[in-house]
Amino acid sequence: MSLATTALVTAAAHAQEADSGRRLAPEVVAELTATGLARHFVPRRWGGREGTFTDLLHEAAAVGEACTSAAWVAMLWAVHGRYAALLPEEGQQRVWGASPDVRISAALMPPAGRAEPAPDGWRLTGTWGCVSGVDSAEWMLAAAPGDDGETRVFAVPGACVDVLDTWDATGLRGTGSHTAVVQDAFVPHELTFPFAELMRGGSAPGLPRCHTAPAQLAGGLLFCAPALGAARRALAVWSGWAAAKAPGSGRPPHDSAAVRETLAVTSAHIDAAGLLLERAARRADSDPVTPALVTGNQRDAAVAVGLLADVVDRLFRTGGSQLRAGSGELTRLWRDVHTVASHGVLRLEPVAAAYASTALGGATEERASTASRSA
Repeated sequence: MSLATTALVTAAAHAQEADSGRRLAPEVVAELTATGLARHFVPRRWGGREGTFTDLLHEAAAVGEACTSAAWVAMLWAVHGRYAALLPEEGQQRVWGASPDVRISAALMPPAGRAEPAPDGWRLTGTWGCVSGVDSAEWMLAAAPGDDGETRVFAVPGACVDVLDTWDATGLRGTGSHTAVVQDAFVPHELTFPFAELMRGGSAPGLPRCHTAPAQLAGGLLFCAPALGAARRALAVWSGWAAAKAPGSGRPPHDSAAVRETLAVTSAHIDAAGLLLERAARRADSDPVTPALVTGNQRDAAVAVGLLADVVDRLFRTGGSQLRAGSGELTRLWRDVHTVASHGVLRLEPVAAAYASTALGGATEERASTASRSA
């Protein structure tokens, strides 16, 4: 799939408006929906693509060069379509029977609210914070514990969701990640599935890889895609400044050794992050799923987003004062990348602990056993 140029141009033209208004413009929502991003992982029988993680990485990064917030929301439309494909067949018909281009928001971590059994379904009540794109979503997936202690995912029509205007973050401001409230909504059995199934992936025979992959295998790397695009755009903005002649001296900033070093290091770090994410996406598309594969992909995503945060830091520090204007593009990109990097899924400490457990756990146990036998 190749994103329409008009969608990218529209997203870029409204990026500052999204940042200041804390929501995506209706034109941006319409253009991105028309590109087919929302249908990326939707089953083919409903008109979807059953696409790859690699393609979504590329597409979301491309949107990220235009508007980080638009890329974040559109990427999540695709990811949430992958999760909704775990609904029973009748539930999928309810969601996609009329069109595969359905925008779905999600409130999954942490589970909240309560779900009480009812005839033919459940009654759902709860409040969920930081629900990206909820104001333009047609459906919402919400995770809530049931009376039996099992957490389930419930698909709720947008008409049943009240949105509280609470999102006012430093970055990704245009995502409109407001608070969602559901009050005693009836959810039939066909519009719910166990949360555990989302974490482990679908298991029915004949499912495509995008529907059997566990959530943690590709979640982190896809979250990085908007930041990858934003870092590329930040370098382009900074490079425009570096190549221009400075007022007064008539010499371009790139005559400075520090500026040349910044260009070399930041461009290499962006390439390195892109290569890490590309490899992780290709593994998610085809490699046998093992704990080592999952934690390796989580590691690569956390390290990649750390590189991207370092990139925008360096560009911000070395650029001219005009690049650091409060409403400037580089400033917005710097805020966006750091907000992505702060997401819990991408934090290095827990990711490193999980990776070390799979990479060293067996070896550590073997050494302990050997030491015990020697004693």
